[in-house]
Amino acid sequence: MKNDKFNVIGRKLPRTDAYEKVTGKAQYAADIIFPNMCFTAQKRVPIPHGIIKKIDISEAEKVSGIDEIITSKDIPGTNMTGVVNNDQPVFAYDKIYCPADVVALVVGEDREAIRKALTLIKIEVDELPVLSDYTHALDNDTLLIHPENKSNLINYYPLRKGNIDKGFQESDIIIERTYTTPAIEHAYIEPECITAVPDFRKDVYKIYGSVQNPFTCRRIVAQVMKVPLANIYIIQNELGGSFGGKDDTMDILAARACVACKKVGKPVRIHLSREESIVESYKRHPYTMNYKVGVSSKGILKAMKIDILADGGAYASMSPFVTWRSVVQATGPYEVKNVHTDIRAVYTNNPYTGAMRGFGSPQIIFAQESLMDELAEKLHMSPIEIRRINGYKQNSETASGQILSNHIVSLNQVIDKATKESDFEKKYETYKARYPVEESSHSVNLILNDNQFSTGLNIKEGIGLACSFRGCSLGAEGVDATGALISIQKDGSVYLISGLAENGQGLRMTFSMIAAEILGISPDDIYYLEQDTSRVADGGPTVASRSTLVGGEAVKNAAKIVKRRIEKMLIDEWDLSERATLKFADHYIVHEGSGKKIAVSEACNKAYLNGVNLSAYGWFKAPEVDWDEEIGQGPAYFTYVYGCQIAEVEVNAASGKIFVKRVTAVHDAGQIINRMGALGQIYGGVYQGAGYGIMEEVIVKNTEIQNVNFDEYLIPTSVDVGEIKAFFIENPDTFGPFGAKSLGEPTLEITAAAINNAVSNALGKRFYHLPLDLEQIKTGKSLHHIKK
Repeated sequence: MKNDKFNVIGRKLPRTDAYEKVTGKAQYAADIIFPNMCFTAQKRVPIPHGIIKKIDISEAEKVSGIDEIITSKDIPGTNMTGVVNNDQPVFAYDKIYCPADVVALVVGEDREAIRKALTLIKIEVDELPVLSDYTHALDNDTLLIHPENKSNLINYYPLRKGNIDKGFQESDIIIERTYTTPAIEHAYIEPECITAVPDFRKDVYKIYGSVQNPFTCRRIVAQVMKVPLANIYIIQNELGGSFGGKDDTMDILAARACVACKKVGKPVRIHLSREESIVESYKRHPYTMNYKVGVSSKGILKAMKIDILADGGAYASMSPFVTWRSVVQATGPYEVKNVHTDIRAVYTNNPYTGAMRGFGSPQIIFAQESLMDELAEKLHMSPIEIRRINGYKQNSETASGQILSNHIVSLNQVIDKATKESDFEKKYETYKARYPVEESSHSVNLILNDNQFSTGLNIKEGIGLACSFRGCSLGAEGVDATGALISIQKDGSVYLISGLAENGQGLRMTFSMIAAEILGISPDDIYYLEQDTSRVADGGPTVASRSTLVGGEAVKNAAKIVKRRIEKMLIDEWDLSERATLKFADHYIVHEGSGKKIAVSEACNKAYLNGVNLSAYGWFKAPEVDWDEEIGQGPAYFTYVYGCQIAEVEVNAASGKIFVKRVTAVHDAGQIINRMGALGQIYGGVYQGAGYGIMEEVIVKNTEIQNVNFDEYLIPTSVDVGEIKAFFIENPDTFGPFGAKSLGEPTLEITAAAINNAVSNALGKRFYHLPLDLEQIKTGKSLHHIKK
């Protein structure tokens, strides 16, 4: 499919890196072997919380075949580090905060010797009580995880708008509900792998690995090694999935490997097993969300009071940023004049939590979209009607007081398209008539006879929708700018690299298409350079679905600089007016008025011979936004995207199993750059969202993870989700490249909420906890096992 406005943009093209990946030629971190490379094993703490009295490595050091045993004593710089707060030890040395903590790294070329030495390391500890229930983390007499902070509070964000008491006084119906969501695992197929290699220059190190954010990793390692940033090279290998999960963990692993590399003078690799990966990596935040909502008899939202508590686990990680996004989106894409929101993240001894695709939005969307359906039921309205009454429109005001005027507010567009394509209204009323929704209940309590387990009588159908709006890029979280470097060779082929990183999402292809559109060539003519922090400026983290929007604009700017230089050369040579316009398309440069024409490759060779600079650095800084932290007011983001998903389910009321029969997903992500890649984002997002909705949960008992492999931690497969119907509303944005915005995270954040509403429609009961697994459907409770 080719857009008439563009030559490359909007087409459905296979990724330029697809061949290497499907043929197995792509080089992942574990595929690269370095001469004299040492392997490692990590010694973890024996208890979840305590004081370390002594770490005895004397017997372990005697094992033949090991090079060194690394502890905190070997760190040249700082041992305490973190993405936001410096509260996480590279090596535990005086205190244990959670079961994932590591006290020592055994290094050597003989793996058998490494494993033997690991068993000989002795740790003397004084055990402390544990705090695993995060809902008690702020109690007056509670245990403090980081006593120096004098509280277990990681961060707190308020939002105040209007008069909340007056809003409830004006309400005809008030409901109060509590929703809870669990920790979940990123479940990337490739476990973490990092290798630190010493350079021939003193105190210079090259680190290769599955690193999501190379510049963050560089900063952390430089602090630990006490060297300038320029001394640390982070070279990103292909990532076998990340979804936000290869950030903090990789920084810590890189630091450990680099400390060991300095001491042994050889390459050092840390490669986690699946079990180690699940134990050590951070998770999605568990949330407890208390919502009190008031609405008029005509369906107008009058007041919303929200109190949210997030379990940050043992370390702050990204909690301050994750929960800030939650406070912005907590009322959903709906106008509410009176809002009172409080959100807190707290420390516990549980596995720590951080960035994961969706980043604080899937939890609150589950709550708010469940509430909207329940309000509709009480008002005898359809789920669509109540959303139309309250949904954002052009010039609506958000909970933070931002007027939505600088972009097309397309909430109604995505709802219209999704409901039409799914025949929502007819199906919803049909299923609702079979099982009218009762007053709030936490279990289904269906009485079944033996025959119903083997017949189709127990299959109940349902349909549900969920909507979202999402702020694009970092917003008021921090500096939002990045760069890209383009270098055209004299034959017209192009080198390209960006300050943002390819994490499997298709960034290289998207950026190549943007550059190709400007330069009039094919994406196949563009060679994306290996991601290396020494080759390009720090462009911030590859998070917040900012790559296309911010990074793509930087690529566009770089390509335009070079294009203008070529244009100027040809205008002078062809004796054209300075205002002449040249068309770059299909590998040619044409001046339509005079008929003059030259191949792009020939023009580039001519530029080379004339000394024209064909390299350029493009930079893009997002528009300024500001935020009043005292009251949670201000323009949180410079633009937004909108989405609606409709889930159709079949629920086996006998077993409790849910089959997601169909998901209709409609998203306005602005101009689509690569249609094939965009479809892939929707398919992957729906699957991950379905997993969050119906099966995924990291089971934690007394701070320890019980399901540490994929035989116990379940993720959805093709038998769990049926058809996915994907549609795009392409309202061009003012700021993004060719009008493009964001898509990666919006596709995931609403699926679980839509499934929950569909299950309610099927069974006539509402549910308040994710996931909707077999036990939740049958009993309304999570019946977790305890590992023996």
